[in-house]
Amino acid sequence: MTAHDTVETRGSTRLDDDSRRPRRARRRQTAGGALLSLLAELLIIAGAGTGLYVAWTAWWTDVVAVNEQTKLVDDLGQRAAPEVQGSEHRDEAPVLAEPPNVTDVFGTMQIPRFGADYLRPIGEGTDRERVLNTIGLGHYQDTAMPGAEGNFAVAGHRVTYGKPLNQIAELKIDDSIVVRVTDEEQDFDVWYVYKVTDSQIVTPDKIETIAPVPNQPGVTPTADDRWLTLTACHPMWSAKERYVTHAKLDYWMPVSEGTPKELSETPK
Repeated sequence: MTAHDTVETRGSTRLDDDSRRPRRARRRQTAGGALLSLLAELLIIAGAGTGLYVAWTAWWTDVVAVNEQTKLVDDLGQRAAPEVQGSEHRDEAPVLAEPPNVTDVFGTMQIPRFGADYLRPIGEGTDRERVLNTIGLGHYQDTAMPGAEGNFAVAGHRVTYGKPLNQIAELKIDDSIVVRVTDEEQDFDVWYVYKVTDSQIVTPDKIETIAPVPNQPGVTPTADDRWLTLTACHPMWSAKERYVTHAKLDYWMPVSEGTPKELSETPK
């Protein structure tokens, strides 16, 4: 026998020995196990899909909405105001008539607490798709217009679609909210400066928060009752409650006279 034959024989013997060992039977997956496995895979896929959807609503809708809102501000035709501190008028303010159509854009809002670059358009109505998801800030129809006796009530998102009221919970008492109303055809261009008085969290049915005199339904407003109310969903990513902030008119100023000092001050 050659050395080569010996190697082959020994190799063959080893293979034969292995073949005699009992093989472990493969586990057969039951129908229930297969179903659970499939369900787990579907849940993973659903989780990934949900994550992508949240990313889309939280980021992409903001990108699109902010671009659209910037264009709406440009289309409003608000010219640069004189860079001087104008006179603060505290007599009866001029008031623009309420726009006749939902989605009509009639002004802008600036809130120094939200940053020096915060400038958002205000449209008529609070329709979710046509106003809040596009224009950003929506005026509750049949509430007062800026500067008028009563309550100028405005709604906006805290998350998604530009999230114009994302920082509403950061507002402090005496913070400024500056509204500018412009109508080129009527040569109307006026600043209204409101000061925050209080905030509250309520359920959606508490509509008395936007009453002519906030939280006092049925009370007729007087010349001293010139309010602004901001409302947004609360908590974040939920519509369970509403975060509400009230402010009161401090003064008004024609844009031709200058710019409110609040827009150049840093909130404390």
